[in-house]
Amino acid sequence: MSIDWNGFTPWISLSGGALIGLAVSVFALANGRIAGISGLLGSLMQFNSEGWSEKALFLLGLLLAPLLWGLFAVLPDIEIDAEWPALVIAGLLVGLGTRYGSGCTSGHGVCGVSRLSPRSLVATLCFMAAGFTTVYVMRHVVGN
Repeated sequence: MSIDWNGFTPWISLSGGALIGLAVSVFALANGRIAGISGLLGSLMQFNSEGWSEKALFLLGLLLAPLLWGLFAVLPDIEIDAEWPALVIAGLLVGLGTRYGSGCTSGHGVCGVSRLSPRSLVATLCFMAAGFTTVYVMRHVVGN
């Protein structure tokens, strides 16, 4: 294993993590709800849900933030090394896991773990283990 020292950006990564923490903290304080993206997106599909506009604005901010950042810095090139069928299957599996796990990485991993929620700790351990296993199998067993 080697480290790509040119791509090693601890201060930018730390800043991004701090901004994520700040955003979910402000959302929780202002709305009394956690900022789990799958839950926000799911309830956004119900137009009569409570706090619909706040949820829509939060998700819109997620989409607009990279565009705003692009005004001040060069965005990295996006490179996807997978075929469309693999991406579709991966997306469906993530959606299925999110539904069965009652949340996603933002809800369980960011918000739930910070609140020391036992359910979120177990969910985060499970999806991290599944991710590690998938990478190992794809790189060392399948050979992609």
